[in-house]
Amino acid sequence: MAFPESESLGVAVQDGTAAYPGSGRYEVLDGRMTLQDVDETVRSVLRGEGVPLGEPAEREPGGLVFELDGTPVQLRSRPVADAAPDTLDPVDPPAGRTQVLLTAAGPLSGRAEVVFDRLVDALTSRGRCYTDAEIDTVVRGMPLVARYADEEPAFRDWALIFRDHYVENSVGFLLGMERAGMDKEWIFALSKGDRTEHRDRVHAWFLHRGYRSDTLDNSVINGSADTAARAYALAVNERVDDFVRQAHGAGRKVLVIDDGGLLAQGYGADGVLDERIDGALELTVSGLKRITNAPGGLTVPVLNMARSRLKSMLGYNEIADSCVRRLRAVLPGEKFIGRHVLLLGYGTLGGRVAHALRALGCRVAVVDTDILALITAAEHGYETYTSAGEALSAHAPFLVIGNTGELAITHDDLPLLPDGVYLAGFATKDFSLLSEGFEGLGSTTIPHVGVRYALPTGTTATLLGDGRSLNLFEYEGIANRGYDAYRAGTLIAAKTLCREAGRLGPGLHLEPVDRAIDDAGLFAAYYEEYLASGARRPAAPAAPAGTTPETR
Repeated sequence: MAFPESESLGVAVQDGTAAYPGSGRYEVLDGRMTLQDVDETVRSVLRGEGVPLGEPAEREPGGLVFELDGTPVQLRSRPVADAAPDTLDPVDPPAGRTQVLLTAAGPLSGRAEVVFDRLVDALTSRGRCYTDAEIDTVVRGMPLVARYADEEPAFRDWALIFRDHYVENSVGFLLGMERAGMDKEWIFALSKGDRTEHRDRVHAWFLHRGYRSDTLDNSVINGSADTAARAYALAVNERVDDFVRQAHGAGRKVLVIDDGGLLAQGYGADGVLDERIDGALELTVSGLKRITNAPGGLTVPVLNMARSRLKSMLGYNEIADSCVRRLRAVLPGEKFIGRHVLLLGYGTLGGRVAHALRALGCRVAVVDTDILALITAAEHGYETYTSAGEALSAHAPFLVIGNTGELAITHDDLPLLPDGVYLAGFATKDFSLLSEGFEGLGSTTIPHVGVRYALPTGTTATLLGDGRSLNLFEYEGIANRGYDAYRAGTLIAAKTLCREAGRLGPGLHLEPVDRAIDDAGLFAAYYEEYLASGARRPAAPAAPAGTTPETR
């Protein structure tokens, strides 16, 4: 079976069927894979399904013909031009793409449809994977993780559950954990459910690497998920239970690196769930709140990365930078300079966002319920208010930013919102009054921007993003080098916990985190790597181009 030369891979299609006579089902796919990757993926699926290949009667570079229950199926593939990098750093030489056309010559039986679907799924997943060259750029973009990813013997006796955003720096971190001795077959990665830009690529690569990968959505942990999301979370929890059970059965302890999602469900307490972990690293302040409200008391050691000097002094600067960059990217047509912005919450993140917006030329007013936060804001020259209602009565901001992690806009505040105002949440709960909905609230989705709400007052307000942290909406979040130090510090803390779990008692521990990071000299290494004037230390050796991750 051959394609008409005039159409090549651009064969005309209508309603899921190729438009030339005798054709059946077709699929057009493309992804970052070579012709060899395509061939190997197809052959692997067919071998697994017991479909004989033999020597096809018709074969050319990028082509393959086989039969599914007597129906000929042809695969054609070709390299295609690529417009832009699909990673934060460009790849040299650029990672190309391959386009694939999979076509059946006629109707497929039920069994053949199943195999056809599996071919499509396998090719889609393989095409989403990062290439070796792309992974090399991620590793090179996190030199401090590479520096501290030396062998840790204690890791040989542990399994890891890592729950965080599916972004490039998470890939770099887990590779660092591997290089330090964590067995990739004992890594279970869980996405927090944010719509990060490359979440599908990260998930596909994790599976290809040999990790287990799934989603445990924050909405489930926060109690705002719908019925379907809760049901899916129950299934994921069963897989987590099974992973913990298997690890313990193999004589391994289980380390969790998370934002309190698993601990909030009782994995760190006795008598709450059937399975219990053996130690954890807590990454976020919201996670600390979840731990406080978790069932049962902690019976395992938990290292407090969220309040560490590393995150407070370095991490939040990068988070604030990513928030403001994403905000401006979502609203490229808006004027910011000279306009009123209302900032709800002047904490560790809020203060930095306020400073960045004022440096941009915005007139920033601040709301906080903490009197010391208000004093600090006022002495830094901001107008300050004790409630959103008070501030909205005094100003008509074009933009309201939420950083509180609590319900920041109430029903009483809605009539005070200026018509057409933008709402940008950098903590999920701030604008949940709108994102969770109520009677009489109309909404229209604006793709790649957010949701415009028609308020009962007759005015509109646009919630940017998906109601979660805006800097993680269709975006990579923080630059790899920007989060390099925090990921390196997390790796250092993980080593400390796995070595000292028997000595550390149950509960939250902050001092061991700060001590371990100081002892490792991370701050000096960070300064030397990124900030020092004059001579720099030699760069850490990078993997040669084309080196596979297994040979690093």
